[in-house]
Amino acid sequence: MPVTLDPSAAAVIKAFRDAGRPPLDTLSPVDARAASALGRAVVQPDPREMRRIENLSAPSPDGPIALRAYTPNSVPANAAGLVFYHGGGWTIGDLDGYDVLCRQIADESGLVVVSVDYRLAPEHKFPAAVVDAIAATEWIAANAAKLGFDPARMFVGGDSAGGNLAAVVSIHARDGAGPKISGQVLIYPGLDARMIHPSHRDPETSVLLTHAMTRYFYGHYLSNPADIEDWRVSPGRVPDLSRLPEAFVITARADPLYDEGEEFSQRLRDAGVKVTHTSYAGQFHGFITMGRLIPQADQLVSEISLWLKQRA
Repeated sequence: MPVTLDPSAAAVIKAFRDAGRPPLDTLSPVDARAASALGRAVVQPDPREMRRIENLSAPSPDGPIALRAYTPNSVPANAAGLVFYHGGGWTIGDLDGYDVLCRQIADESGLVVVSVDYRLAPEHKFPAAVVDAIAATEWIAANAAKLGFDPARMFVGGDSAGGNLAAVVSIHARDGAGPKISGQVLIYPGLDARMIHPSHRDPETSVLLTHAMTRYFYGHYLSNPADIEDWRVSPGRVPDLSRLPEAFVITARADPLYDEGEEFSQRLRDAGVKVTHTSYAGQFHGFITMGRLIPQADQLVSEISLWLKQRA
């Protein structure tokens, strides 16, 4: 099916291509991290002012995990909280790269947002990111009062690889002794490492996150092919999705992960989970952080913030 990019999205893609930068999948992970950080100021909106920003540390079985907590200027006494896991294919991405987005969500939703700096591959392959995401979430829940929010009203969310981790944390919390999670925000999440859905082959979806780049990220993240079958890598393959937290699932049509998100949204609904699903027909994977150039990015931030605020 032909995909027509939103004019602002098409202009961004043209600018990227005209700049002649090498694709991230042709670079080492270290160089890919540096390259991905180069254009932040150009595409991201101005950072919102916060009442307080704290750099913190949570313990885990494998060492401390860096966190960053955002308290908005207008925060109710009984605030809710959002634990946020950044994107980047488990290989790139960090607290700084998602600082602006976390400020936006905190400011518009009135929630305290805590961003998790989980370990990256290939230096730390699967399941390091999962171990960190679960450990950080448990610590944040246990220390919620100190962080300024009600632990009984804690949400999880993230984009891409972070959306994967949010889904994994939600399933783990349901099946284990994890903390109560009030809802999950899954922004174009990666859910099935087999990469067999049609959108992984459709030329129309190989835009910013290309098919080759998707394979690159999984290649660095996974220790061996058997990891593909592990539900913590492929949460979209979990047979039973019932009793999971209410979900807000966002997909972008020009995205290799499009079909996975669409399918997961429907499977959650079929399992009796309340789902809000928004599909951006003219957008590519990764657009939410590009509010300076893509108006629909800020629209999505506002949608997420309102969804959280209404359920907090």
